[in-house]
Amino acid sequence: MSLKPIRDEIDSIDEQLLQLFVKRMDCSKRVAEYKLENGLPVFNAEREEAILEKVESSAGEYGKCARQLYSSLMGISRSIQHNMLGSGQKIKNEILCARDEAPFLSDSVRVACFGADGSYASKATGIVFPNTTPDFYPSFQEVFEAVQNGAAEFGVIPIENSSAGSVIDVYDLMLKYRFYVARAVDIPINHVLAAAKNTDMSSIKKIYSHQQALSQCSHFFRANRSISAESYISTAAAAKMVSESSSDSIAAICSEDAAEKYGLHIIKRGFQNNPSNTTRFIIISKPLYITPDAEKICLCFTLPHKTGSLYDILGRFALLGLNLTKLESRPIFGSSFEYMFYLDFQGNAKDRSTLQLLCALSEELGDFSFLGNYRESM
Repeated sequence: MSLKPIRDEIDSIDEQLLQLFVKRMDCSKRVAEYKLENGLPVFNAEREEAILEKVESSAGEYGKCARQLYSSLMGISRSIQHNMLGSGQKIKNEILCARDEAPFLSDSVRVACFGADGSYASKATGIVFPNTTPDFYPSFQEVFEAVQNGAAEFGVIPIENSSAGSVIDVYDLMLKYRFYVARAVDIPINHVLAAAKNTDMSSIKKIYSHQQALSQCSHFFRANRSISAESYISTAAAAKMVSESSSDSIAAICSEDAAEKYGLHIIKRGFQNNPSNTTRFIIISKPLYITPDAEKICLCFTLPHKTGSLYDILGRFALLGLNLTKLESRPIFGSSFEYMFYLDFQGNAKDRSTLQLLCALSEELGDFSFLGNYRESM
């Protein structure tokens, strides 16, 4: 028996399907013209759900698969209609009116930096703002507040670590303030264990650092259970506190720069679990900047409560060949099991097809925010 007759039949069916697909999309254009003339919205949730239920019940053993196929067809149809109706004018104007040059090299720009001098955040600040002396703030909340009240034009905060994962508090603050991301920079993290000059490893009882840094050094604490891990406001602040303490039984996990700045003795270098440990820092601002070299886009949104809604949205990105780099969900404060999604993907928001997708999604998704289009550097 040969597969050729079956494959020939499949080819024939595919040809018919393609012709029908083209006819269906032509119909979508006619629907868009009618909706434009009569002021009707693109998305009709009731009609779509009715179609999907009918398809699923009519397709027998292939019901679920048929539902998925038709859901994708309707997503493509909506995209065509959104483009024809000029949907998403608000976000379109927001993006096209963005400032195309950020004052990163200015010596007068005001920058709020999380932590203290000698921290990894201060190193990230020095890379993005080489001519600026930042103001340091002991909490993420205070960095956001400084940007909110105008004390700073930009804020520098960690968003993600390659070992310990996302900095959840920062995602929650992004949800609260909806600032833009103007830039991102990845900083290699090389922790040291540092203490006063009269302290050695055998006398250490407590080690202080930021919770993220402690997590990044978890292997040490599992192997040395007699030494406690004590959370502190930042790695550099922990180093400063240890340097000012009279105790010879405490140490800090911090950067080598912080250890040197606060006069601590480095007991061990490369203290983290992962030798390739890296933290991503973002630069937040109230104005939107989209520089010509912007290569990553960040969004947040809620999804309708229906099966396959996330799959449908992700399929829209795949259709345009856009590479997703991160998907994060966070519970919405004050709600019961309601979630906000954060999505990062590679692209430039001013690209025609990408801009059309963003405009369409802004009309379809709940609580949609465009959080920036920026360059990320190592």
